[in-house]
Amino acid sequence: MPLVAHSALPTFDRLRQEGQTVLSEDYAFHQDIRELHIGFLNMMPDAAMEATERQFFRLVGASNHIAQFHIHPFTLDTLPRGEKAQAHIARHYDTFANLQEQGLDALIITGANPSQARLEDEPFWDGLCEVAAWAQQNVTSTLCSCLASHALVQHLWGIRRRPLGFKRWGVYDHVVTSPAHPLVNDLNTRFDVPHSRFNQVDRADLESVGVQVLAESAEGGVHLAVSPDLFRMVFMQGHPEYDQISLLKEYRRETQRWFSGVRDDYPPFPENYLRPKAKAILSEYRLELMAAKRLGQPLPDFPEKLLLTMVNNTWRDTAKVFYSNWIGKVYQITNNDRRKPFMDWVNPDDPLGLRGQG
Repeated sequence: MPLVAHSALPTFDRLRQEGQTVLSEDYAFHQDIRELHIGFLNMMPDAAMEATERQFFRLVGASNHIAQFHIHPFTLDTLPRGEKAQAHIARHYDTFANLQEQGLDALIITGANPSQARLEDEPFWDGLCEVAAWAQQNVTSTLCSCLASHALVQHLWGIRRRPLGFKRWGVYDHVVTSPAHPLVNDLNTRFDVPHSRFNQVDRADLESVGVQVLAESAEGGVHLAVSPDLFRMVFMQGHPEYDQISLLKEYRRETQRWFSGVRDDYPPFPENYLRPKAKAILSEYRLELMAAKRLGQPLPDFPEKLLLTMVNNTWRDTAKVFYSNWIGKVYQITNNDRRKPFMDWVNPDDPLGLRGQG
């Protein structure tokens, strides 16, 4: 499914440079291929906004080639933004009101940077709930990432996430727990997914309201689950969209926060992610940081380039298969009119026809 560069969003050029197929709008117009319109609610903070675009756009565009993708990024007015991010949004992002009028076939909702103890006190809460309510009536399927999953299972069923008391941070082994569901078709029965969070929603709480768990980890907990209708809402606690170096960049950011005094403890290594040689290099860097902080010297350069060949992406292939499955099912049952969520024969309460099976 090639992406269509229907705007001047810089993410399209970055993906072309990576070798990904991105069609010009004029070229796409002359192809006799069906379009799919996917909303992308980006709630990530300014520093991660464009990188998050690339991560999700890359997975959608690499899934397969049965349609043309028009991805429509938008955000919430209540989220605090700096001047540069506001300019990016004003130039390249759509508005929710416009997308409501035009319609969407599918929707992706990113996580966000929490700032409050209770999710309902977050600046994104009311806007996110409004988008979700509209999507439930008008969009074929909505995929929720991490904090969006936590917020929406609370909004929909009153399930509050559980504080872990530590940061679940690293790459974890997962197993498919509902192999008959088409979203996990052709996935490896064991696969890796990165996680990065301080809270989680547990299997027992999800199952108590009819949410079905599709994949989970003994260490990392539930990763993938679907709403009781088995397709309209897809919840993820992990981050299969992460780049190879996303956790490394996050580790660098945490070391800088320690150096500047924002965090008290020095960050641990992300679990199951770094090779022994990379850990040795970072242990030496820690000594440099400690000496520089003690002597009042500037922040030493992080050895990112040296470490790039020492971290692996062990989750991307599985992520591509999952996104291909999700998009393929949307393609099969969504209406040709993007303002309608389903073909006329589809039961909205059982869109994949799975609930009467088994």
